[in-house]
Amino acid sequence: MVKRGYFITFEGADGCGKTTQLELLADYLKEKNKEVIVTREPGAKGLGEKIREILLNYDGEVSDRCESFLFLADRAQHIDMIVNPAVEAGKIVLCDRHIDSSVAYQGYGRGLDIEQIDRLNMLATNGRRPDLTLVFDIDVETSMKRVGKEKDRMESAGVEFFNRVREGYLELAKQEPERICVLDATKSIEEIHSEVVKIIEEYCNK
Repeated sequence: MVKRGYFITFEGADGCGKTTQLELLADYLKEKNKEVIVTREPGAKGLGEKIREILLNYDGEVSDRCESFLFLADRAQHIDMIVNPAVEAGKIVLCDRHIDSSVAYQGYGRGLDIEQIDRLNMLATNGRRPDLTLVFDIDVETSMKRVGKEKDRMESAGVEFFNRVREGYLELAKQEPERICVLDATKSIEEIHSEVVKIIEEYCNK
């Protein structure tokens, strides 16, 4: 019998430290002899890298709906070619952003229809949802300071936009407390890592 795989996603505003925590957890799990796949959205290996380049660095105008569909195209490719095969093989997939980013950024942030985004996410993922999602919560002022002056197209959206994104993540956590865990991203890297490890060990040992 193939051991169970897990699909764990890391979410939060830019500058929240989620990528650092993902990498620390990957190292921790590998030291425990776990098979780990580290990936991201947008921009997973292959076609996703091309889509990411458009989403983050295209210097022309991009409509909100076009942006949403580009994320969905990346997601469909990612799930079919990387996530599903790895989980079915019993591996632990750690993903930097996934469906909740679309709801928080395009739904709450851009003001697109959230129910429609949910339906499109279901179509793009063929119903696959993360087993566990970690949201790294941080106030917008601190987030923007961490990002610095060099910002990509998404990072340049402004304070009001990112306040809405933060509210979106917190609302999602209220709606799905069994899947989504919120962590205080203003704590030290070491403190947050300890909390992440505790959450993962408790979840995977259920």
